Amino acid sequence: LDVLSGFADLAVSNNYCRPKMNDSKVIDIRQGRHPVIETMMQAGEEFVPNDIYLDNEKQQIIILTGPNMAGKSALLRQTALIVLMAQVGCYVPAAEATLGYCDKIFTRVGASDNISRGESTFMVEMLETSMILHNLSSRSLVLLDEIGRGTSTYDGMSIARAIVEYIHEYGDGAKTLFATHYHELNVMTKTYPQIKSYRITITENNGEIEFLRKIVQGGASKSYG
Repeated sequence: LDVLSGFADLAVSNNYCRPKMNDSKVIDIRQGRHPVIETMMQAGEEFVPNDIYLDNEKQQIIILTGPNMAGKSALLRQTALIVLMAQVGCYVPAAEATLGYCDKIFTRVGASDNISRGESTFMVEMLETSMILHNLSSRSLVLLDEIGRGTSTYDGMSIARAIVEYIHEYGDGAKTLFATHYHELNVMTKTYPQIKSYRITITENNGEIEFLRKIVQGGASKSYG
């Protein structure tokens, strides 16, 4: 009762919606928001909501590009949080959400090592990624953030492409958000029908970047390193 009343109070105070759960293999979030970040905005700032659509057949994998600090990682996390919140019985930070249940949420985010076990940052990344690829199912949600950054550019890009190809071909339709600076991966949309490219929008003026925080279809044209 404590938990449920807490959920109800949160839903009312933060304007959450009731998610529609079903047996489909679709994640359809309209105007989704990050439940933590939106409560920490500075005065005068407003969280920019975004739509996310994933399914097992037409839009299984989204390659998400854009500069650092633009909001790629936040979008990955908010998608996972909305799915998790819905499945534990809570309303969610979105205008509307229709969700087929997930059996597992896999994440490979951040950079950390395990020196005491002799595992470098890159080794930890590869071990975690390998675990994900060995345990995918048609109802899994996979969040991959900057895979391949721990080695040389071309080695990293090759690893990233191979992982995306594997999930597309052998991942049993696992729905995947893949945030990357390797804008070259956008070319994969031409040969793999279930891969789509999206980017975080920005404006550039006299060398200055302004983040608009909105995602649109199409890949970024450069890495903004």
